[in-house]
Amino acid sequence: MTTGTVPATPAELRRLVAAGRWTGPTAGLLDGYQQANLVIVPRDLAYDFLLYCTRNPQPCPVLAVTEPGDPTVRLGGTEADLRTDLPRYRVWEHGEQVAEPTDITAYWREDAVGFLLGCSHTFEGPLRAAGVPVRYAEESAAPPVYVTTLPTRPAGRLSGPLVVSMRAIPAPLVPRAVEITSRYPAGHGAPVHIGDPAALGIADLDRPDFGPSPVVEPGDVPVFWACGVTPQLALPAVRAAYTITHHPGHMFVFDHTVDAGPAGLPG
Repeated sequence: MTTGTVPATPAELRRLVAAGRWTGPTAGLLDGYQQANLVIVPRDLAYDFLLYCTRNPQPCPVLAVTEPGDPTVRLGGTEADLRTDLPRYRVWEHGEQVAEPTDITAYWREDAVGFLLGCSHTFEGPLRAAGVPVRYAEESAAPPVYVTTLPTRPAGRLSGPLVVSMRAIPAPLVPRAVEITSRYPAGHGAPVHIGDPAALGIADLDRPDFGPSPVVEPGDVPVFWACGVTPQLALPAVRAAYTITHHPGHMFVFDHTVDAGPAGLPG
């Protein structure tokens, strides 16, 4: 269920989420605030995952890491419970997806380590503020997402392809979009590719692997950013006892803005 009241602040959103009154996407909400992808792994996989993120910082920019067994994330002025404060999750056991709950309290374990990774929804507000349109299908406030043929750098037990999100940008505004998004490395930063999808191994732009069909208008150029869905393809192959992630488009939202940073200082 999603309440008809659009939350005005991240804290209000998290209260609605924890109460079960907001279970929809966070994409398109709260322009200017830092949004994040979630990955939870057992402690014995946490080092490999941190190393994977370090070697692949564009798809996996690390914002925060919790202590083993502690579901509370603390960063700047934000303190929140990872078990309840995202609208929807995905749960895997031994590499198989078993649930998409709105609360993971029942799945939390004493050795669980949570990672919050930067998300491209973070830079959409600055794009819109600069007059760069962010085009989405009517049924979704999320971008189309594609699995590429480009490999990520492996780390320990983790490897997999790079996943990208795409936004169609009017050709004259592409340099402006690159300039703006490059300011936000915690939101995947500058694009990884501009133009021909075939260069990424994408055979048909109209058939994304995740998310809605793209909205491309005459004169638009496809622009691709690294995507936080990347680890969701790398993790199941490890067949760990459990892994938990956010459901695509259903992110964690911090209290700080992308320009102020977590301590209220220029970011």
